Amino acid sequence: MSERKILVTSALPYANGPIHLGHLVEYIQTDIWVRYQKQRGVRCYYVCADDTHGTPIMLRADKEGITPEALIAKVWEQHTADFNDFGVAFDHYHSTHSEENKVFSSLIYTRLREAGHISSRTITQAYDPLKEMFLPDRFIKGDCPKCGAHEQYGDSCEVCGATYSPTELKNAVSAISGVKPIEKDSEHYFFKLADFTDLLKDWITAGHLQSEVSNKLKEWLEAGLHDWDISRDAPYFGFEIPDAPGKYFYVWLDAPIGYMASFKYLCDQQGIDFNEFWSKDSTAELYHFIGKDIIYFHALFWPAMLHGAHLRMPTAIFAHGFLTVNGEKMSKSRGTFITARTYLDHLNPSYLRYYFAAKLSAGVDDIDLNFDDFSQRVNSDLVGKVVNIASRCSGFISKRFAGELSPDCVEPALFAEFIASHERIAGHYESREFGKAMREIMALADKANHYIDEQKPWLLAKEAGQEERLHAVCSLGINLFRVLMAYLKPVVPDMVAAAEVFLQSGDLLWVTELQPLLSHKINEFTPLMTRVDNDKIAAIVAASTATLEKTPTQVTAPASKTNPVTSVKLDTAIADTIDFESFAKIDLRVGEIINAEEVEGSDKLLKLTLNIGIETRTIFSGIKTAYSPDALIGRLTLVIVNLAPRKMRFGISEGMVLAAGPGGQDIWLLSPDAGAYAGLRVS
Repeated sequence: MSERKILVTSALPYANGPIHLGHLVEYIQTDIWVRYQKQRGVRCYYVCADDTHGTPIMLRADKEGITPEALIAKVWEQHTADFNDFGVAFDHYHSTHSEENKVFSSLIYTRLREAGHISSRTITQAYDPLKEMFLPDRFIKGDCPKCGAHEQYGDSCEVCGATYSPTELKNAVSAISGVKPIEKDSEHYFFKLADFTDLLKDWITAGHLQSEVSNKLKEWLEAGLHDWDISRDAPYFGFEIPDAPGKYFYVWLDAPIGYMASFKYLCDQQGIDFNEFWSKDSTAELYHFIGKDIIYFHALFWPAMLHGAHLRMPTAIFAHGFLTVNGEKMSKSRGTFITARTYLDHLNPSYLRYYFAAKLSAGVDDIDLNFDDFSQRVNSDLVGKVVNIASRCSGFISKRFAGELSPDCVEPALFAEFIASHERIAGHYESREFGKAMREIMALADKANHYIDEQKPWLLAKEAGQEERLHAVCSLGINLFRVLMAYLKPVVPDMVAAAEVFLQSGDLLWVTELQPLLSHKINEFTPLMTRVDNDKIAAIVAASTATLEKTPTQVTAPASKTNPVTSVKLDTAIADTIDFESFAKIDLRVGEIINAEEVEGSDKLLKLTLNIGIETRTIFSGIKTAYSPDALIGRLTLVIVNLAPRKMRFGISEGMVLAAGPGGQDIWLLSPDAGAYAGLRVS
């Protein structure tokens, strides 16, 4: 057993919605790292919790007609089920709405106040006179004071990118009640972050952060640190501030304290010494895995709070990038905003765990889930390389040798080479360079398959006098497969658990503990993993698109990104009737053609780029016989935007252009007058 003592956390998911694939980048990354540590015999604990406080929770509960407590309990059940099914093995998963978190939040606040790091002053805020509540910036909407864009939030414009205060918004209204907010004064409490400027300057350059994160924080520190507003006014779902009736801790104050609360609960259950990990003189290691969007809170506020409260600071904070899908930001309208449960309804979670591992590095770059690459990589690596070794060798062992491996290791040097790779692979796991680890492991898998190809056991089985050689070759193949399983155990634990049953050799520890299995009985082989079914990927996208909620008064986001389309021409025949409910699902928009080009290799198709108001789309349309590309630019056309995208050999078509006419040169679009009508929804 290693003498290291490690506590690991992931950022707390907010209890206001489901876990999605973007979240899972972090939890899978953390889980792989923790599983690796435990496989090496390290005393390592992994805790997390639902982040449960704040105005959005309160408002959603009110909308659903339930209490906030009932809402967060329901979401907790959903989150834990998703994590369990993806093999994310927390030692404990808690809630920030817990007695432990209330105690620690009050303790840290009180210590900061007593040390002079808390101040108070009166501020002016937007107030909803109908709901009788102060409004966070994101609950105020109006016209951008810079560009005039409508329906913008109270802190920034999503059209021009400008930032501003809510009081600068034009025609501002409460996003909750729709009434015009008024200004109202309130006393607020502040954490004096600037008190810790020198401490933080030293801390961020002392190896606790990735270099790119450290450089960004230097910029913020040079710009000067400001007091942090840590209070909110009633009504608010959270913890009341000690000695301040009607004032509540801002959710971001008690959220990271949830790490401590979750671990304290685990300590109480298992008899672990909490202070061994959190006291100021602790020698334990403390690591936080987070997304790059919450660096400010974790790398400035959090260590300052801990230090000011006489508690230990993190050993390191590991930030990761965002997830894109097929090269673009996750989109509900394109069916690429995929929840964990939707994925689990169709595909093996081991696929995604391996794919993320193959893409992850120690940096903060975004990673892309490309569905074509996803299926190819899983099928090639896990199925075609790794599982294939056991599949190729096990049949001979089972049928010819009653399931018993050879008493000899025919190529001890090759087996030793597989074991000797552990230092490089371990180094990659430790430094979170999972992609490099997967490449090393797959290079070993290639060597094992190359050995089997050279030895040709299928031919040995047909030759007289080669029985012993056949036995030895296939037994070595099984032993090499076992080493690969040990290396992959942190990444695909469910697959490895099935392999452990097949091998009948107990739980696989790190490979330094492995010796060849000789004269050892194995079970009959059953497939450990099947190939990715691309129809199931399409079903995930379709299901994700179908979950969009549309209302007649809402401008809906664009369609999915996986099924496409040509144009529709009116014919004299009447199609089969559909009911009104089916018709109402069609999202029909006016689109402006902003670019058109010929498609090489097609007599009918043109590649169109259309402005549909909220974004641009690429659609392949069969109108080449009636229009030259130049003649189309600036024209308007009707577009079905919620038709699932379709993969064509020329590319992805993201909707359907509607045109009328019998065909040939007689195909008609709308008027050529473009401009303000682009994006208009037809109803």
